[in-house]
Amino acid sequence: MELRHLRYFSAVAETCHFGKAAEQLHMAQPPLSQAIRRLEAELGVELFTRTTRQVALTGAGEVFRTDVARILRAVDEAVARAGRFASGVEGVLRVGLTGSASYRQLPALARLLKRELPHVMMEVHTDLLTPAQELGLVERRLDVGVLRPPVRREGIAHRPLADEPLVVAVPAEHWLAGAGGVPVGGLRHEDFVMYGAGLGSVVNDAVVRSCTAAGFTPRLAYEVAETSAALALVAAGLGIAVLPDSVRSAPREGVRYEELTDAVSVPLALAWRAEDGGSPLLRNFPAALERDGFFPGPDPGDPHRPQGPNEPQGSSGPQGPQGTI
Repeated sequence: MELRHLRYFSAVAETCHFGKAAEQLHMAQPPLSQAIRRLEAELGVELFTRTTRQVALTGAGEVFRTDVARILRAVDEAVARAGRFASGVEGVLRVGLTGSASYRQLPALARLLKRELPHVMMEVHTDLLTPAQELGLVERRLDVGVLRPPVRREGIAHRPLADEPLVVAVPAEHWLAGAGGVPVGGLRHEDFVMYGAGLGSVVNDAVVRSCTAAGFTPRLAYEVAETSAALALVAAGLGIAVLPDSVRSAPREGVRYEELTDAVSVPLALAWRAEDGGSPLLRNFPAALERDGFFPGPDPGDPHRPQGPNEPQGSSGPQGPQGTI
């Protein structure tokens, strides 16, 4: 049985007229009649009753018509889906995010994807620090990551998304709650909740640098692997946590956020495998972000972007030890 024979049958079943069906199919009537006869012979059932005046479906023909319509819809959808996958507008995008990026960047990414690429499903992996995301990208368990540079593994490209100031999360009844701008030096006697030392946290490094510049070493009280856990311990009154500003996008009961007047900021970037440039979906995704204004500036790899006053012609932007940052 050939697929075209099912389409022939569907046209005749719809019109109950071999001549009209043949016109729809852009073929002569005799070959169409012969094809339907061969289909009936193959099935071993009569699909149509034929008289000199009319053509009508038999009971078996009615049943067959229902199933054929379902089969043809499935075939047409399969063809359409294959085209969408090939053009990069359908598929699964596996996204990794740092814990704090889940509060601000994840909702923005999800809304943008729904609007720009509605047939793409986002598989979300949150609370992944930069080293874990790098490994996920290299091992192809992630397609893109929202992480904090520097990126240290080879073969990972990235583009800046934001430069976030650090804020301090304190218990709601803490003496600093409502204080407004707080100098880092004002935290020297506090118990700190920080990411585990072995996790390679960029935020941890920035916190330690800020405290060192203020003349003290942060007093570690608790180590956590996730931002949500850090905030839970702060809410319990067990310490303070210095975190990126994006955590303020998700207010938490029992926690107040205060600005730090002299802390360093931490970068945030979108990262992907450099060799995946041939993937239609992974080309379309950054392009959709670009159209939506998700990136703060022009693509540093775009040869048509304006050159900076101190930037040599042909440069692709500021370079760090691991590439473009």
